[in-house]
Amino acid sequence: MRFYEEVLGFVPIKRPSSFKFNFNGAWLYNYGIGIHLIENPLIDDFDTIIEPRPINPKDNHISFQCRDVEIVEGRLEDMGMKYVTAVVEDEGNTVDQVFFHDPDGYMIELCNCENIPILPLSACLFKPRMSSFSRAVFGPAKCGLVENAMMESLSMDMLDISF
Repeated sequence: MRFYEEVLGFVPIKRPSSFKFNFNGAWLYNYGIGIHLIENPLIDDFDTIIEPRPINPKDNHISFQCRDVEIVEGRLEDMGMKYVTAVVEDEGNTVDQVFFHDPDGYMIELCNCENIPILPLSACLFKPRMSSFSRAVFGPAKCGLVENAMMESLSMDMLDISF
């Protein structure tokens, strides 16, 4: 839990007592995101020491935004954690990335991705609509409302991780 608090800036919150949890865990929250950490009692201490896979930015990971990747790197160094950095350039915009594993081996990316404009993928394909005769009828999918809702949601809920 300390990792999520000190490196990612999450804050522990109360777990709902109405759920009557019969397992150990913690709930953390910040930046409009909740993280639920669950302890698996079937894994002994030896299993948790296993070295995670090599850090590969093209492997499965979850990404969070931050304003200053160098601060994150400093925190990781202070904790003795391994990490890999990368730089993405797109149409004159530069994004700095840092990749690392959390204590459970999950890969995390922190980046200053706000440097790249957020543009929805609005190229909706023609999708089949089934008629009452079970014959596929092709017509355009209407994406405008979905696209507007998505952009409004993104602008309201953009992660603003600042250290």
